[in-house]
Order: sequence, then C-alpha cells, then structure tokens
Amino acid sequence: MSEFDLAAYKILVVDDEESLRLTFKMFLVKEGYGEVVTASTFEGALELIETRSFDLIISDIVMEGSSGIDLLRRVKELELKCPVVMVTGYPNMNTATEAVRLGAFDYLAKPVKKVELLRTSRMALQQYSLQLEKEKLEQEKNQYRAYLETIFRSVRDKIIAIDPDMRITEMNLRASQWAERALPAMKIGARIDELSDDFTVVAEDVRKAIVSREEVSEHRVEFDLENRGHVVFRLSAAPLEDAAGNFIGVVLVARDVSRMEALEQRGNHRHRFHRLIGKSLVMQTVYTLVENVGQVDTSVLITGESGTGKELVAEALHAESPRHDMPLVKVDCTAIPEDLLESELFGHKKGSFTGADRDRQGRILQADGGTLFLDEIGDISQRMQLRLLRFLQERTFYPVGSDTPIKIDVRVIAATNADLKQKVMEGAFREDLYYRLRVVDIIVPPLRAREGDLPLLVNYFIERFSKRLDKEISGISDQAMATIEDFHWPGNVRELENVIERACVMCSNNTITKADISEEVLNGQPAMASGVVTETVSQPESRIIVADDLVPEQQSEELLIVNALKKSGGNKAKAARILGIDRSTLYRKIWSYKIDPDTA
Repeated sequence: MSEFDLAAYKILVVDDEESLRLTFKMFLVKEGYGEVVTASTFEGALELIETRSFDLIISDIVMEGSSGIDLLRRVKELELKCPVVMVTGYPNMNTATEAVRLGAFDYLAKPVKKVELLRTSRMALQQYSLQLEKEKLEQEKNQYRAYLETIFRSVRDKIIAIDPDMRITEMNLRASQWAERALPAMKIGARIDELSDDFTVVAEDVRKAIVSREEVSEHRVEFDLENRGHVVFRLSAAPLEDAAGNFIGVVLVARDVSRMEALEQRGNHRHRFHRLIGKSLVMQTVYTLVENVGQVDTSVLITGESGTGKELVAEALHAESPRHDMPLVKVDCTAIPEDLLESELFGHKKGSFTGADRDRQGRILQADGGTLFLDEIGDISQRMQLRLLRFLQERTFYPVGSDTPIKIDVRVIAATNADLKQKVMEGAFREDLYYRLRVVDIIVPPLRAREGDLPLLVNYFIERFSKRLDKEISGISDQAMATIEDFHWPGNVRELENVIERACVMCSNNTITKADISEEVLNGQPAMASGVVTETVSQPESRIIVADDLVPEQQSEELLIVNALKKSGGNKAKAARILGIDRSTLYRKIWSYKIDPDTA
C-alpha cells in the first residue's frame, strides 16, 4: 500500500458530537482518503472494529457512557495493529499517559486544526504502512527460511558447511544424526582434516575447493567405519558464498549410497506401504515422501481428490514418525457443526456456554505428544482459521471459557480436497495459515493416474470382503476386470471399494463376473440410479442422468441437493445419505451453489 495512495486507506472516526464527526470526515475525504466511516458511540465503534478492518482509528476520549480509552483498550485486546489517534477537549497528563501506555499513536487537543488532523493522520498511516511492509518482508523471510530448513531436514544427503580454516560451521539434521552414531568427533567446531584417517579424502576435497574456489566433482569413496562397517559415500564439495559474493567456505554433500541404493531398490518393488496399496510410480513417490517427511517433525498438508486415501497417508506419516507410540487423533472438520468445532478442538470449561455441564478435554489436548489430523481443513470458518493459526504459531491454546493457556507438543497434519491456493486468492482461506499448514505438501494421486494399481486394489478388496461376508470368492473374471479398468472412477479408491463390496454381496459363486458389477460402472456413467447425484469433482464437464434425461450437471445437482435437504428437514448428514455421497462432498456443493440449508 503506497503512502500516496490515500484512496486505499480506511479510517474510522469516533465522536459523540455530530458536527465534529462530519467535519473530520469532510477534511479526510477532501484530502483523498477512500473510505471514512463514523460512529457516535462506544458500542457502535466496537461493533465496527470487530467486524471490519481499518487502517486508522481517530477517537474522542470523552464520550457518553464509555471513554475512548476503553475503545483503545479493546483495540489492544483484539490485537489490532492499526494506529489510534486520541482527541479530547480536556487534556491532562494522566489521560495522555494512559493513552500512550495503551499504544495510542498520538494525542490531539480540541479544537483540532485541519492541518494538524491531516498531518497526524498521514504520519500515522505512513508508520502503519512501513510496519505492515516490514512484517510482510519478515514473514516472507521466515517462510523462505522454513522452506530451506525443511528441505535440509528432509533430504537424504548429509550437508556440512566448512569455513576456510577447515572447521565445521553447520550440519543438517541427517549429518548430525549420522555423526552421533558413526563418528562422534564430527561436530560443530571440529576440523574436517582431524576427524580420522578414513576422512583424509574428504578433507582433500574440501581443501581443493578452498584453494581453487571451484566445485570438486562428485565421486564415490569407500569407508570402513568402526560403528557402521563398510559403507560407500558419494561426495561433492562446492565453494560457498554469502549474499555479497564473498567466499565464506565450502559446502560438502555426502550420500550413503550403499544404504540408499538398497532403499530405492526396495521402494521400486513395494506393492504395500502401511495401509496404502499400489505399485505405480506415482505411489512409489508418495511412499518415499512419507518415509522422508515422516521423520521430520513439521506440519504437512495432504491434498487430493475425495476418496484417494488422504487419511491413510496421514496414518502412514504418523507410523513413520518418532511419535508413532503416541496418539493419532483424527478430526473431520466438516462432520462437526461450526458452533461446536471450537469446543471439540480446544475443549471447554464447565459453564462456559449453555449445556457445558462439565469440563471437556479437546481433541488437541488428547493428541499431546502425538499427531493431530485435521481432515477437510479447507471448509473451516475464518474465525476457526484464526484460532488454529494462533495455536500453530504459539503451540498454546485456551479452552473455551478459560483464561489459562495450555502448552502442548503435537504435530499437525491437515488434509483437503479443495484448492486451498484458489481459496487464498478468493479471500476464503487465510494465506498465513495456508503456509503454516503447507510446510511440506503431499499430493495423493487420483486412481485414474495410478497405472497398474487397479488389479492390486480389486484383489485386496475381494479378499477383505469375502472374509467379512464369509464367502469363498477367489477372484474376478477378465471381462469384469476389463470393465472396471475402463471406468473413470471419479470417486477414486473409496468408490472402487464400494463397487467391489457390492459385487461381493451379489456374487453367487467363487468368481466375480460382469453380472455382479453395478450398472453405472457397466455403462461407464459416474451416476446412480433414481436420479441420485454422485461425486464428479474430477470431471468438470461431465453430465449426469436424472429421470433418464440428460440435463446440465449444475442444474440437476443443485435441484437434487435442495430436494434432499427438504426431505431430511435440513439434516445434512441424512441428506448426504439420501444422495449417496460423503458429507464433505455435500458441504462443498452447498457452499458452491450457495444453498441455504435452513430455507431449502
């Protein structure tokens, strides 16, 4: 926001004298300020600052009922950053001291001259703009640092920074952990050329890079380490420069090739990983990401279409983490009504609201020491977004009705099938929370992109449901499998699971045939009989069947959803069952079509 772009600023003027309010507003509007809002009472001003954002507040101190000092105190409680200028006709030292203590930008005595008002307003907004710019730069700097730290923590390579005197100045987590086990002498401050005879070749690479100021090409070196046996490292050394281009040392990169090649070979042939099933290349990538990120205690955002298995990825991350022996607490943010979600997450004290007849421990506290999984995070309200952001920043929270903070240690994993980046651009999701959650992101591929995984999943589901139904189903016919492979699967693995379960129920012998497959799969239409809508998020241009006639998807979906809500009396869970879709899908479509569930 440029200091000369006065039209971009929003100012609130609070004074119980109408003539002064109008005069101040006239001065500011003529000066070029874009929006000047007035309030005549403390209550009116309070309602405005709690529901709208302002860049500057100009308030009279003496008002009927409450004072401007009370308003200033409330501004501080709400943690608003905009400057506040106090105005009064009865200046005294105590009032001025109190105003300054509470963070007032300036203190003007009546009668306020036009030039003083405009000069003070401009100075306050200039300082405010500088403060916002500084905070933005600091946030970008912190985000960049967090990304770098995450990269250094999650990469398999051991990265070591060495100064021109051959002393170690920094090591990433992998290098530190390896050194603790294999070479305790390798630590910050140690000379790389004094570690051991086995590290002579490493020291020589570093020395060459220091002298030549050029990169030493990657090569493989064998080591016989006392605690690690025979290993092979792939080494490279490159000169390190600061932002000004000054030489400050060498960065050494080492990879334990003997271990990594074994891991990669194992990964390329894995058909299962925890509860995830698939041998496709895209799933191997997911497995590797989960292995690497699971060990790093940082926030993870899991994205992907509905039904792809995001919850299973969260379970795998928890199982791979050092917290695997501690609780994994799952919260479906769309399954809990908005007015109860805050209490469900943060807990509440007895008597904090109607019906709170006892203290309740929230899900966050239940996850202390372990992992908190927030599913469908993209659908929470702006108010909950702010509360969650503060919790992630401070790792403390207040139960509803309590003024005593609780500090906990928990890892947060979130998941969504919404496009959060688009929601951020639309202003529906906070950008700062988005980056807090998305320190590392894992994209779960749709079923149609998982080449070769369908037969594995089909056979797995057949085995599972045949045991559950106490049937001896040993397989599926080639024709039935071909039909399944030709289908688009807009509902992904969850839809496939439902189709196979139905097929197992319908199967009358030991082999599933085409006769056991549902009509929509046989017809290649992602729809259900009797006009019930199904999830079509992966086919934006698809059409669905309603009463045997093809109609545009939006019109039919909206009508079906409205009718289902009417039949269920506004009960969204029941409406979702009527429609045959997940509650999360119904919530998203209600929001998309702007349907009011109470009036539907």
